[in-house]
Order: sequence, then structure tokens, then C-alpha cells
Amino acid sequence: MSTNTIPGNSQASSVDKLAAELRTTLQAATVLTPDSEGYAESIIRWTDYTEKKAGVVVYPRSAEDISTTVLAARKHGVSFAVAGGKHNSSGACSSEGGLVIDMGKMREVRVDPATKLVRVQGGCIWKDVDDGAYEYKLSAVGGTVNHTGVAGLTLGGGYGWLSGRHGLTIDNVKAVQMVLADGSIITASEDNHPDLFWAVRGAGHSFGVAVEFTFQAHDQKNLVWAGQMAFPIDKLHTVINFANDLIATTNGDSAVFVGLTAPPFTNRKPAVVTSVFHNGVAAEALPIFKPLLDLNPIINSTKERPYNEVNGMMNHAVDYGGRKLSKGAVFRAPLRPEFVSDIILPELERLHATVPGATRSILLFEFLKSDKWCEKSNTDMAFANRGPHLNLLIGPFWDSSEHDNAARSWSHAVAKLAWLEVEREQVEKGPDAAPAPTTEYGNYDHLAASPRQIFASNLERLIEIKQKYDPDNVFDKSYSLIKGAEEVGRR
Repeated sequence: MSTNTIPGNSQASSVDKLAAELRTTLQAATVLTPDSEGYAESIIRWTDYTEKKAGVVVYPRSAEDISTTVLAARKHGVSFAVAGGKHNSSGACSSEGGLVIDMGKMREVRVDPATKLVRVQGGCIWKDVDDGAYEYKLSAVGGTVNHTGVAGLTLGGGYGWLSGRHGLTIDNVKAVQMVLADGSIITASEDNHPDLFWAVRGAGHSFGVAVEFTFQAHDQKNLVWAGQMAFPIDKLHTVINFANDLIATTNGDSAVFVGLTAPPFTNRKPAVVTSVFHNGVAAEALPIFKPLLDLNPIINSTKERPYNEVNGMMNHAVDYGGRKLSKGAVFRAPLRPEFVSDIILPELERLHATVPGATRSILLFEFLKSDKWCEKSNTDMAFANRGPHLNLLIGPFWDSSEHDNAARSWSHAVAKLAWLEVEREQVEKGPDAAPAPTTEYGNYDHLAASPRQIFASNLERLIEIKQKYDPDNVFDKSYSLIKGAEEVGRR
């Protein structure tokens, strides 16, 4: 059974006993309770929407510390969450009154230049990896916002600027060291616990604490050309048509994210903000992106830069603090410009008009070349969102808790519109249409989607593996892998 069933006063008493035991048994780890210096900082999350007051926070320094902590939590019947970059909007990395295992003190990156293998501790953020690898003129497929945690993104899949050339983050994972529900410390790979290795590449949050990842890195000897360009909203159709053409013609080295938002430099009126990337120097990139440059962008930060700077170029728009969440949906290229201008944009303006603080919200259409990640099938790993479809990130911002439900409902409504557009395309294309996508990207969801919508036909195998490695559902904060809950979301 889950450890989430301990009620009020009993939970408080158990947490006190747990904290006392951990302070005795953990020699190198830091143990914080609400009266400790540093506690207030320890419960800060990427979004205030998911901040919870933990009863105890532990900063382990080793796999052994994590094992001891997991076993002690189970002994005292205390629910726990695991935190890394603290970047999700589901609340899965927070605990109200329970335990948080915060990996933030385990941020070592070790690079082997000969094999191009990068070993990354589970508390790292992507900036740690980008900087560590680039010292050796290497790069790893990681997230597009570099204060995102490595573990959370990797265990759920991982799309990035290099995905068009090297696939998903999980496609580049060689091994994962984990602490399991019984406290054992194992390394999962193709040769060791291959069933678990299959499962953690897509559903890893439900199986243990990721202590260390081994990634296959890639040569990154050249500079890249990247940055942001912003345009008036009347350029929306032209920008979308460019994005459609780009991914139809690129070899995977070029990508563009097309965002709808209301930035300060347009007096919080809707605008198109693009983030662009080319894995090559400016002389190669400029002819490719000339159609955008010729539109005379309002803002243009594009330039040659080292790769380890690229994943920081969107940080300012999605920094820590404030109330926000993310919801995922999908679209297919070519994206119909009229769908965005006539259906999606009015929904964004409706949010602006009804929810205070919502002008910071963003809708992000991620145009990446899909061919490389489609080389693997949806059954090669637990991750089931492979296909030629692309990700739409729905990101509402708002000011106060009284609008939590409105913002969350709006994100669901926009996602539904995106799925209706997919259905419309199927009907329009008729019998010759390619199979429609049925899944979405779990890392962009706030646990609103059902496990079936994330894992599709992989779900039954995941439920079996969950019973083998975590039969008591100790790791219970992510998508439910319990029989009977296949079709139900959490939020």
C-alpha cells in the first residue's frame, strides 16, 4: 500500500520520530525541519502553485544516505517526495507535512573524453551538464531551459535542441543508478535489470530515486547560432509557415519554437516570440533563417554562441517564483496558421481578460525534426510519445490562489482544442491519413492526463514491472501504475 495514508496527528508524530532518527543515523546528510535555518528556502519550488510545507527535508550526499532515508520513511509510515530541479507543476516533488528527499547537494558531473560518457548525479540541473560537457567540447541532449532538473526531465523522456540530430534524452541514456523501494542500490542498463531500464526511460519517477545517470554525449566542437526574435502578432501566419518549411527541409540541425505571449516590450499585447537554433555557425544559419530576419523582428538576440549558453536563452520567461503550470498537447506539421490565429489566440486573450497576471502566459509550439526519435518504436522503452507529431506547451501564469482552478481549467480547454484540431485533420485527410497521435508528453502535463494517455499500450507492462520493484507503491507521486487506475488523471 502507499505510505500516503497516514492521517493528521499520527503523521506529525511519525515525522518527528523520523527526523530524530535521521539526524542520528545520517552522518553527512543535512536534515531540516520547519524550525531549522534554511527550511524556508528548501520548500521553494519553480511554481508557487505547488509549494507545500514539508515536515522534514533531507539533503543526502550519497546513495547510501538515500537508502537509509527511504527505509526510515517506510518504517515510520511517512509519505515522501523526491525533489531535483523542483521544476514540475504537479506537486510531485513536494510533500505537505511529509518528507522531501532533496537531491540538491548531489550535483557532480564527470566526463570521460575518451568514451564521451558523462556521469551525472541526480541532483544536477541541465546547466551543470551543459557546462561540464562543453569543457571537453561535448554536448548532451537535454532540456531547453537549463535550470530544469536532469532527473525529472530524463525519467519522463526529454526533448531538446539536439533531438533533431540525436533523439530524445532517454535515447542517450546508457545506465541509471537507483535506490529502490526496498532500499537496494542497483544500476539499471541493457545488461543489468533490463526490465527496469526499459521502465525508467519514460516512467522512472514511479520506480525509485535516480542517483546517477550515464549519458552518451556527442562532439560539439563548433559554435552554434541561436537566440530569440519577436514579431508583431500580424506576422503570425508568416512565422508559422516558415516553421513548417523549416522542419520539412532541415537535416535536424535547425529548429524553432513559436511562442504566443504578451511581453513587456509590446505593452503586454500579444506577440509572436520565436526561439531559434542552428547547430552550426552563423554563415550556415543566416540563409536558413533569412525569411524570419527579413521580417524585421522587434527583438533579435540571435548570434553565434557556445552550445552551453543555448539552454539558458529562455530562462528569463520561466524563472522560479509566481504561480504557473504547464500542460501538454500535440500538433502535427504543417501546422494550420488559421488554427493558431482564429482559435488558439482568442483563448489566450480570453485568459488575459479574466485572470489577473495572465499576460505572462505562453503557448509554445515546438518545431523539431522528428525523424531521429522516430527511429525507435514506442515499445522500445516505456516512453510512448514517439511519432511525427510535435509538442505544444500550454503555460498559464496568474497572480493569486483564487484563480488556481480557472488557470488549470483554461489549460485543459486549450489542450482539448489542440486534440480537436488533430481529429479535424484526420477527417479532412480521410482514409489516406497517417495514424493520429494518441499520447502526450508526460513531462509537460501536471498529472491531469490519465496513465493510458501517457503510456498507451506500454501501461500493462509497466504495471507488471511496478509490482516487481515497488509492490507497495512507495513511489506514488507520479502517474499511477496501479491496476484499476489506468484511465484516470490525478488533477
